[in-house]
Amino acid sequence: MGDEVQGPLPYIQETILKKRKSSEEWAIRRRQQLEERKWKIKANKQLTFKRAEQYIKEFRGKELDLARMKYRARKFSAAPGKLKSQLLFVIRIQGKFEVHSVTKKILYSLGLGKLFTGVFLEANEGNLAKLQRVEPYVTYGSSIRSLIFASYFIRYPNFKNVRDLIFKKGIARINQEKVPLTNNLIIEQELGKYDIISIEDIVHQIATVGPHFKEVTKFLCPFNLSKPTSGLRGIKNRFKDGGDSGNREEKLNELIDKMN
Repeated sequence: MGDEVQGPLPYIQETILKKRKSSEEWAIRRRQQLEERKWKIKANKQLTFKRAEQYIKEFRGKELDLARMKYRARKFSAAPGKLKSQLLFVIRIQGKFEVHSVTKKILYSLGLGKLFTGVFLEANEGNLAKLQRVEPYVTYGSSIRSLIFASYFIRYPNFKNVRDLIFKKGIARINQEKVPLTNNLIIEQELGKYDIISIEDIVHQIATVGPHFKEVTKFLCPFNLSKPTSGLRGIKNRFKDGGDSGNREEKLNELIDKMN
């Protein structure tokens, strides 16, 4: 038998070859897209589940916060005690997340809209009731009358810290704008009608809870304090129970020194 002669290879047009190659590349890309889509769907399901858990946790935390706030309010109203007009310096130390809207509203009404801000308050019944409701998120110090010397007051914060806070971080609120207290002329223009014409007059009104205490505190913005490197443990329990919140009396002066 003679050798069979192989015929020429069938001719395929170049356009067909290009189309075939393009189809193969498209099929590969399509498979990759489907694989990526499957992974994304799986990842989104996990993320949705985690978010649902997070939302439930936040919601429960806020509801628990509201329930505790109501309990503290009832406890305070049951035994308000005798009050005397004295000085308070309150610092917000907690409450970035899981804060109920009612609690947040009270914090804003006290001028404590941000973490690590501080305000001077008069220790009247209304302010003390508010502090009782938001106690896990704030710490403060108050002036108390000495039991040994009835005419002597132990001041928390002390006069030095009151003066240092106003001189170092005092900012005025004038026509919805923040203005540093660098010139007594600003003070005289805004508070001169109350015979307050200098920073020292402001310090005196605050430290003694003077007759124009309300006007002066309204004139001042909340004090923006520095986050302390030590002194706070992130625990919402009362300070006397080993936590951070509530009245820390003379220990407040140490905290102000670290944050000023």
